[in-house]
Amino acid sequence: MQRPHLPEDFALKETSPHLGGGGLTGDKLTSTYDLVEQMQYLYVRVVKAKDLPAKDVTGSCDPYVEVKLGNYKGTTRHFEKKTNPEWNQVFAFSKERIQSSVVEVLVKDKDFVKDDFIGRIMFDLNEVPKRVPPDSPLAPQWYRLEDRKNDKVKGELMLAVWMGTQADEAFPEAWHSDAATVTSDGLANIRSKVYLSPKLWYVRVNVIEAQDLQPTDKGRYPEVYVKAILGNQALRTKVSPTRNINPMWNEDLLFVAAEPFEEHLVLSVEDRVAPNKDEVLGRCVIPLQNLDRRLDYKAVNTRWFNLEKHVIVDGEKKKDAKFASRIHLRICLDGGYHVLDESTHYSSDLRPTAKPLWKPSIGVLELGVLSAHGLMPMKTKDGRGTTDAYCVAKYGQKWVRTRTIIDNFFPKWNEQYTWEVFDPCTVITIGVFDNCHLSGGGDKSGPGGAKDSRIGKVRVRLSTLETDRVYTHMYPLLVLHSSGVKKMGEIQLAVRFTCSSLLNMMHIYSQPLLPKMHYLHPFSVPQLDNLRHQATQIVSMRLSRAEPPLRREIVEYMLDVDSHMWSMRRSKANFFRIMAVLRGLVAVSTWFDQICKWKNPLTTVLIHVLFLILVLYPELILPTIFLYLFLIGVWHYRWRPRHPPHMDTQLSHADKVHPDELDEEFDTFPTSRPADMVRMRYDRLRSVAGRIQTVVGDLATQGERFQALLSWRDPRATALFVVFCLIAAIVLYVTPFQVVALLSGFYVLRHPRFRHKLPSVPLNYFRRLPARTDSML
Repeated sequence: MQRPHLPEDFALKETSPHLGGGGLTGDKLTSTYDLVEQMQYLYVRVVKAKDLPAKDVTGSCDPYVEVKLGNYKGTTRHFEKKTNPEWNQVFAFSKERIQSSVVEVLVKDKDFVKDDFIGRIMFDLNEVPKRVPPDSPLAPQWYRLEDRKNDKVKGELMLAVWMGTQADEAFPEAWHSDAATVTSDGLANIRSKVYLSPKLWYVRVNVIEAQDLQPTDKGRYPEVYVKAILGNQALRTKVSPTRNINPMWNEDLLFVAAEPFEEHLVLSVEDRVAPNKDEVLGRCVIPLQNLDRRLDYKAVNTRWFNLEKHVIVDGEKKKDAKFASRIHLRICLDGGYHVLDESTHYSSDLRPTAKPLWKPSIGVLELGVLSAHGLMPMKTKDGRGTTDAYCVAKYGQKWVRTRTIIDNFFPKWNEQYTWEVFDPCTVITIGVFDNCHLSGGGDKSGPGGAKDSRIGKVRVRLSTLETDRVYTHMYPLLVLHSSGVKKMGEIQLAVRFTCSSLLNMMHIYSQPLLPKMHYLHPFSVPQLDNLRHQATQIVSMRLSRAEPPLRREIVEYMLDVDSHMWSMRRSKANFFRIMAVLRGLVAVSTWFDQICKWKNPLTTVLIHVLFLILVLYPELILPTIFLYLFLIGVWHYRWRPRHPPHMDTQLSHADKVHPDELDEEFDTFPTSRPADMVRMRYDRLRSVAGRIQTVVGDLATQGERFQALLSWRDPRATALFVVFCLIAAIVLYVTPFQVVALLSGFYVLRHPRFRHKLPSVPLNYFRRLPARTDSML
C-alpha cells in the first residue's frame, strides 16, 4: 500500500543554488545568464572535409564523422559518393560525465558489412581552449587526418573544439551526449525550442439582408437563414422574420481567425423547405486578408457580395450563370479586443490584437529552469521505469520548451528565458512533461499516436513578486488522478521580475484590465466561452504543426482547457474559500457580541468612550477608520508573504476528497452510464453546477481581493492603498464632514451624462488585486 503524502511533502521550499557561477549581491545577481547554474560542456563543431580518399570499388566514398569521448559517441549523417562533404553539426559532451582525457574525431566510410576507417584527429582535453560567452565564436580550422599510427594520410577535416557553457549559441542545436540512445528522427524532439502563438483576430460578420433569392418552390414563403463557416467554426443566423425573396436579419456572427489567414469565410443562404431538409439558395467565399481592420467601434463600410448557385447538368455540378442574387454584409477584423485563449484567472497577456494599441513594456520577466528532483517513473522501458522529462513555459505569445533529459529522475536543465512584461497582473505557467516521441513519433498504436504525459504544473503571478528580487524555490509537482492527488516530484525554478519604471507600473493599477472595447461593446458570456474554445483549438492546431511540434495535449494542459468542467471537489473548495473570507466578519460579530455582553468590562468601557467621542465629533469617524486601516497595513508589513504562491492541496480539497467524488470528476462527459434518463439528468446537473461553481469561485475571488488590500501579497498594490489611506485620513480630517457627505451623495447620484462606460479607477485597481485562484489545483 502506498504511503500517504504528509502535508510538508506538498510545501514550497526555498533553495540556494549556485547561480551564474557567481554569488548574489543582496537580492540581485551581477553576471550574465545568471538565473541558472553554470554547466560546462565540451563542444565539437564538425564543419566539412575535403580530398577524402576513395574506399569503394566505384572510386568514391560514403563519408560520415564519429566523435568519441570515453563511452559516449556521436555521429553525423553520411553522404553517398562524396569526397568533399559538408556537415556543419555540433556535438556537446557534459563535463560532469567526461571519463576520458582525449576526444577522438574519426572519419569513416559507410559500408554494408563493416564501415571503413579513413582517418582521425585526437585532442587532449587539457589543451582545449575555454570560451566564455559573449566571446566571439571560435573559428574552425583545417586539420590533416592521421591513421591509427598517428601518421598523416590523405584528407583534411575542418572543425573546432572548445570548452563552454549552456550560454553558448551552439547549445540549442547541439547533439548532446545524454541523447546517444535517441534515433536521428527523434533528435528534433529533445532540443530546446521557442514557439510563438499565432496572432488571433475576432472576425465580426454583420449579416444585414439578401436580395433576389430564387427558391425552387415559388408557391411558399421561404424560411431563410444564413450559415457561415470558417475552418471548423460554423454559425448561423435566425430565420428571417421577413419571409420573402428579400429577407433581412441584421445579426452579428463572431469567429476567431489566426494570421496568416489560411481558411476563407464561406457564407451560404439556405431555405428550410422541410424538417431536416435545407436548400442552398446561394453561396459566396470571402478571403479574410481583404477585410477591413478596425481598432475601435467605428462603423465599417457595407458591401454587397454576389451569391453563386450551382445546378446539376448531366450529373455534373455547374455554375448557374443566370443567377443574380446577392447578400449585404458588414465584415471586419476587430483589433481592439484581446482574443482570450487562456483561462481569465491565469491570463499571461491582456493586450489588444492591433499592435498600434499596445502600450510600452514596463519590465522584463526572467525565468531560470534549473532542475527537477524525485520525478516519478512515467513509462516502462526494458523492464524498468523511466522518465524523459522536459519543461514548457508560457507567457504572452511566447512559448519555450527546454531540451529533454533522457532517462533521469533528477534532470538538470539550467536554461534561462526572458519575456517582455506589459502588465504585472499576469501569470506565467510552467509545465513538466514526459517525452514519449523519442523514437521518431512514438507509439502509433493508439488513436493519434502516443501522448506526452503530464508530470505537473506551476503558476507564478508577477504582481506577487518583489521587483529585482531573485526567487529560487523548489515547487511541488502535483497531479490529480482518479485515485487521488499525487506528488510527481519537484521542480526548481529561479524567477526575477525587473521593472523599468516604477511610476508606469503603478499607473497601470488604475487602468482597465482588458482593452477598452471589452467594456464599451462587451461580448456575452456564452459568446466569450465559445470564442475562447475556438481560440484554444486554433492555437493548439498551429503549434502542433511546428517542427518539432508542441503537441495538442501540452497546449491544452497549459491553457486549462477543461477548467470549466463540473467537479464536486472544486465546488467544495470554492465554498470553503468563501467561508474563509467570511470568517473575518464572523470574528468581528463575535467580538461585538462579547462587548455587548460585558465579557471584558474594561474593553466595553473603552468602546463606550470611543462611541461617545465619535457621536460628539462625527468628523472624526472617517479619518479614524482610514487611519486604523493604515496602521493595520503597516503592522502587517512584517508578516508579508516572502514566497510566491504555489499549488495548495488543502485549498483545492485534493488531499481529502471522497473516492466517489473523484469517480464523478474523472467520469466522461457526457457520462458513460447506460441509462438514458440518468445520463440526461446527470449531464444537466453537471452543466448547471459548473456555472454555479464559476459564480461561487468569482465571489470568493472578490472577497480575497479585499483581503489582499493590506496583506502585502502584491507589495505595490498594498503600498498604494496604505499611502491612499494615510492621505485620505489627513484630507478627511481637515475637510468638514458635511462637505464630504454632500459631495459623496452628489457623486453617487450624478446624471448618466456624466458617467463613463469605462470602469472607474478604484474598480480597475480592485480588479488587479491578486486572489488565491493562482493556488487552486
